[in-house]
Amino acid sequence: MGLLLWLFDATFTIGDQPVLWREVIGNLFGIASAFGGMRRRAWAWPVGIIGNALLLTVFLGAVFHTPNPTNLLGQAGRQLMFIVVSVYGWVQWRRERHPTAGASAEVIQPRWAGTRVRVILVLTLLGGTLALTPLFRALGSYEPVWADAWIFMGSLLATWGMAKRWVEFWLIWVAVDLVGVPLLFGAGYWVSASMYVFYGAFTLTGFIVWARGRPARVAPAD
Repeated sequence: MGLLLWLFDATFTIGDQPVLWREVIGNLFGIASAFGGMRRRAWAWPVGIIGNALLLTVFLGAVFHTPNPTNLLGQAGRQLMFIVVSVYGWVQWRRERHPTAGASAEVIQPRWAGTRVRVILVLTLLGGTLALTPLFRALGSYEPVWADAWIFMGSLLATWGMAKRWVEFWLIWVAVDLVGVPLLFGAGYWVSASMYVFYGAFTLTGFIVWARGRPARVAPAD
């Protein structure tokens, strides 16, 4: 309990900006999860869930009375979404594991989503952003609200795509990072913004690794 209380309140300072250790640790869990995803390991999902739980409390700054009182409702909401979809992805990946595979073997086989699914993903990203923007604005999210909505929708689709083993999910993360970096810097979440810069390079690497992993030509309709 003492450790949890310390983790909830502990901060350090960069310049004159207080930073929560929860934000740092949550993002480190996120990096570990992304690395596990690139290596196609099922443990990436529970590791990511831990980071999501920590970051949920960070992005509801006004609710939890943190040093940064800014609420990013899209960022906070996507942590809840991550947890739900990650449970689904964890189950799916464990089912895909070859019964004779050892601990060091690849857990899943990547596949291309196909043209039809790609079009649906793009339209869903754009339509979802348009639909969520007025909702997030009414709830008091940080401006520009469309960026928060874009990040939420992109994160939802990317996580779903990862659960479905679509190689293209890495490119959705790139689109999320391009918007997320300036938004988070503007809102004062410097650590998360810096992590997004790293994620941007990492997701491009992940796309190349998965694309070279001999994915199926087109994903079956499941």
